[in-house]
Amino acid sequence: MKRYQLFIDNEWRDPRSNAWFETHDPYSGAAWAEIPRCNADDVDLAVSAAARAFEGPWSTMSASDRGMLLHRLGALIERDAEHLAAVECRDNGKLTRDVLGQMKYMAKYYYYFGGLADKIQGAVVPIDRPKVYNFIRYEPMGVVACITPWNSSLPLTTWKMAPALCAGNTVVCKPSEYTSASLFELARLFEEAGFPPGVFNTVTGFGAEVGDPLVRHPDVHRIAFTGGDEAGRKIYATAAQSLKRVSLELGGKSPNIVFDDADLDEAVKGVIAGIFSATGQTCVAGSRVLLQESIHDAFVERLARITRTAKIGDPADPASEIGPITTKPQFDKIRDYIEVAKQEGARCVAGGRTLSGPGYGAGQFIEPTIFVDVTNDMRIAQEEVFGPVLSVLKFKDEEDAIRIGNDIRFGLAAGVWTTSLHRAMLMSERLKAGTVWINNYRSSSYTTPFGGVKHSGIGREGGIDSVKEFMEAKSVWISTDLKMPNIFAGE
Repeated sequence: MKRYQLFIDNEWRDPRSNAWFETHDPYSGAAWAEIPRCNADDVDLAVSAAARAFEGPWSTMSASDRGMLLHRLGALIERDAEHLAAVECRDNGKLTRDVLGQMKYMAKYYYYFGGLADKIQGAVVPIDRPKVYNFIRYEPMGVVACITPWNSSLPLTTWKMAPALCAGNTVVCKPSEYTSASLFELARLFEEAGFPPGVFNTVTGFGAEVGDPLVRHPDVHRIAFTGGDEAGRKIYATAAQSLKRVSLELGGKSPNIVFDDADLDEAVKGVIAGIFSATGQTCVAGSRVLLQESIHDAFVERLARITRTAKIGDPADPASEIGPITTKPQFDKIRDYIEVAKQEGARCVAGGRTLSGPGYGAGQFIEPTIFVDVTNDMRIAQEEVFGPVLSVLKFKDEEDAIRIGNDIRFGLAAGVWTTSLHRAMLMSERLKAGTVWINNYRSSSYTTPFGGVKHSGIGREGGIDSVKEFMEAKSVWISTDLKMPNIFAGE
C-alpha cells in the first residue's frame, strides 16, 4: 500500500504524530493508500514555512518571475494530466473521462493567473486636495489556507491557490480526509517546477485535528474554503475571532427552469447534465427542475425515459456514465433522502434503487433518481442532497418561477431555458444566484467570477477580480508642499 508523506518547506516528511489513515477506492471499497494524520504541530510547521517564504524569497521575487513559475506548473500539470486524473478518480470515484478533462483544463488556470501576475496595477487617484499626490498599491495578504472538499479536490484547490499565488501570497492546503492523495501528486510538480521552499505546503487529516488549528493559527491571514454551509458557518465564526479575511464557496439547491417556449430536446439534455453529471456530487447541481405546467407531463416522460438509459458502473470504464458515490456517509445520506422524499409524498418515476452485485464493485451506487409531485416546502426541495436525485416542481408563469426559484436559503446558481430574449434577461436579473445560465448549464471558465449569495457563500473565485480577493489595497499620500501647517496658531 502506498504511503504518502507531507510536503512542507519543499521537504517530504512524516507527520509529527507518526500516524497515518487509509484512503479508500469508492468503486472497489479497498484501501489503497495511507495519508498522514496531522495535528496542530504539523499545522504550525506548515504555516511557519509559508510565513518565512512570504517574508523571504517569494516576496523578493519579481511578479514576472512568479508568473513564470505558475506557467511552468501549468505545463507540468498538462504533461501529467493522465496520472493526476487516475489518482483523483481512484480517490473520489468520478468518471475517468470527466476528471481527465478537468485536469487538462486545470492547467489553463495556472497559465491564466501566471499571465496576470505582473499585470495587477495600482492607480493614481485624482483627489480633491492641492499639493498632495495619492496612489493605490495592491499588496499580498500573507499566508492563505486553502481548505477543499472531496468531490473535486484538485480543481477546487486550484480555484483558490492559483489567484492566491498570483497575488504574491503563500499557501497551506488542507484537502478532505477522503480525497487527499492527489494533492501530494500535485506537490511533486511544485517541487519540479522550482518554487521556493515554503510557498506551497500540505497538511492532511481531520477537521478537529487539522482544520480547526489551521483556521485559528495567528500567522494565517486568509481562509479560502469550499464545502457545506454548516461547516462554512463554523469556519466563518472561528476566523472572526481573529478577524481573518474569509471566502466561502458553499452549497446549492439550484433551480433549472424550463419554459414552454424552450427547445425541449435541448432542455432535457441540459437538465440531465445539470443534475446527473459527477453523479450529482457537485455544488452547482441543478437539483430542482421547475417545469411550466403546460409541458410538465411530456417533459417528465422524456426525461425519465432518457435517465433510465444511463450506463452505471466502474468509473474507469469509458462506457460508464454514472459512477459510485464517493464516500459511505454520503451514500447513506442520499438513501435517507430518497426515503424522506417518499414519506413526504413525492413520487419516484425513475431510479431510486441502490445497486450491488457484479459490475458494481463494493455497491456504493445509486441509480439516477427523479421525483415528481414535489412541492417547494418538502425537504427534498429545500435541502442539498448532493447526489443523483432530482426534484421536479411545476410553475405557472414567470412570476411564479421567480418566486419558487428564489424560495430557498441557497443562491449559488440557476438555469433558464427559453427562446425569449426578454424572458432570459428578466430571469437573469431577478433570480438570486451568483451564476445564471441561459440555454446551457454548468459552463465555467477561469476568466469569470464564480460564487454564491445567501447561504451559498461569500466572495468570488475566477477572473481578474479574484486576484484582488487575495490582496490588500494600500493608499499612499505624498505631499508636494514642503511646508506643514502649524496646528498651534499661537506657537
